[in-house]
Amino acid sequence: MQATPTQEQAAGAPRSRLGMRLEVLTTPAGVISIEAADDHRLKVHAGSPVRGWCGPHRFVCTRGDIDLLPAGYSHAWEEEDAGTSLILHLSPSLLRRAAMDMGRNPDTVGLDPRHQLRDPQVEHIAWALDAERVAGYPSGLLYTESLGLALAVHLLGRAAAPSRSPRGLSRQQLRRVTAYIEEHLDQSLSLERLAGVAEISASHLKTLFKRSTGLPVHEYVVQRRVERAKALLLRGDLPASQVAIEAGFAHQSHMARCMRRVLGVTPTALAGRSPAR
Repeated sequence: MQATPTQEQAAGAPRSRLGMRLEVLTTPAGVISIEAADDHRLKVHAGSPVRGWCGPHRFVCTRGDIDLLPAGYSHAWEEEDAGTSLILHLSPSLLRRAAMDMGRNPDTVGLDPRHQLRDPQVEHIAWALDAERVAGYPSGLLYTESLGLALAVHLLGRAAAPSRSPRGLSRQQLRRVTAYIEEHLDQSLSLERLAGVAEISASHLKTLFKRSTGLPVHEYVVQRRVERAKALLLRGDLPASQVAIEAGFAHQSHMARCMRRVLGVTPTALAGRSPAR
């Protein structure tokens, strides 16, 4: 026989714009089922201990035990005793608001189902909301919404942040640095100077530049110098010694070593392909 839960929404409860509300759930012994809903729900056991089982697993639910039921999640179990719980409803919009306040992407946050969770902070908020309910909500909407937002922030803080790619330079920073490199390839470039262009420290530039381009700064500069030298050699109007200077190499031999490593060809071979010849 399936037990029928009795839900009591507190009379006089302020209507929260953020989507936070509290209900009291009383259940007789028997099969208990909670259907899927649009809200995220926290079921906080508030009465005497209740014995029960879910599939092959037996449990004893005591005061303060928490079940976290995300939006769209349903659950059923059987209890041997009557029980009383607080049901805290949190709307998806409240979770999104909390995510934005935390600097998280609201489109990627979510909650996972948990059963018989113990969390003193969630309990504290639940008991505070229930005391407010019993007193007739004397503190008004602001207090209820503040507790609801604090609860959402706490739950998202417990949840693992979604995996994301390591942060590199911003688009603006990368554009400034690469443009500066192109404009000054024929000059001596320093990590400190490039870090100044990006307005970050040199150590951060080393890390973030590689994340953004896949190359260390010095290797990126070498490759850009090789590409410039290649273009000049193919143009065919400058001797190799002058090309080395124009591309920012220390000397012609340095250019030759870098070109063999990056392109697999020598400056002489490239010069032989120029239209001028």
